Amino acid sequence: MEDDARPILVVGSVALDAVHTPTESASEVLGGAASYFCLSASMFAPVRLVAVVGEDFPAAHRRLLESRPVDLTGLQVRPGKTFRWTARYSGVRLEDRETLDTQLNVFKDFHPVLPDAYRDSKVVFLANIQPELQLEVLEQVPEAEFIACDTMKLWLDTARPGLERLFKRVDCVMVNDEEAVQFSGKRFLPSAARVILSYGPRVVIIKRGENGSLLFTRDRVFLAPAHPLETVRDPTGAGDAFAGALLGAVARAGHGGDDVLRRGMLYGSVLGSLAVEDFSVRRIIDAHMGDIEARLSNLVDMISLDGTRAK
Repeated sequence: MEDDARPILVVGSVALDAVHTPTESASEVLGGAASYFCLSASMFAPVRLVAVVGEDFPAAHRRLLESRPVDLTGLQVRPGKTFRWTARYSGVRLEDRETLDTQLNVFKDFHPVLPDAYRDSKVVFLANIQPELQLEVLEQVPEAEFIACDTMKLWLDTARPGLERLFKRVDCVMVNDEEAVQFSGKRFLPSAARVILSYGPRVVIIKRGENGSLLFTRDRVFLAPAHPLETVRDPTGAGDAFAGALLGAVARAGHGGDDVLRRGMLYGSVLGSLAVEDFSVRRIIDAHMGDIEARLSNLVDMISLDGTRAK
């Protein structure tokens, strides 16, 4: 982590996950979009977390977050149980996911209230929560310079007006390919991105899982490949780890210029690939910056015309 990197504000979910695959399972593991984001982004910059957990949130999970440069002042602890999510993955490459159970618990009544010390945040990530809550956050960060948001199919189905208002106020919208098609009504991703850009964001990033990701601006496109893997154990947090690395690159550079976003997407591919190699956040917390830079170098070598490795 760079000593002079700007702090990143993230607002989202911290959860306890149960994940099942055809060969193995894990229960009561640390999950939630904000958890994956924090542990990925904190490799590059300090993170300010705003989320809510119940009184049953394991002390070990809290210690894990505290072991990284993650400020937990904004982590609310409320009477009741922590948000829980259970899913099963299937398919040859675990590409099919079925949500078996969702218990919102204390997350059901969550409203993000930022500590005073967070309100000067310049780099902001609005993880996948209701658009109205994401908009509430924007009212509390008047000095924000780069704001990115994520969303999901549920909000496209039930809260489109809120999403449209949100997209007008952020710099970067992140969606997966199915969400981009659904929101835009267009079959092909360049056309879908153009529709989203018309609402106001400067950048649209479309995540495509093992097929990499695409960055669109009004006049440029960048393709970041996924890092090839021999084994995938738990795909759950790949997109949030990707976002953490991308915003980490922005915070480290101090701006969200085109070159920074391109490099950030490659770092995102690296952190996403690490995330899926084990259950929960285990692989991310075992990684060191040297591991990340080595994998980035390998990725650049794979796509370089002259085979020149990244320096």
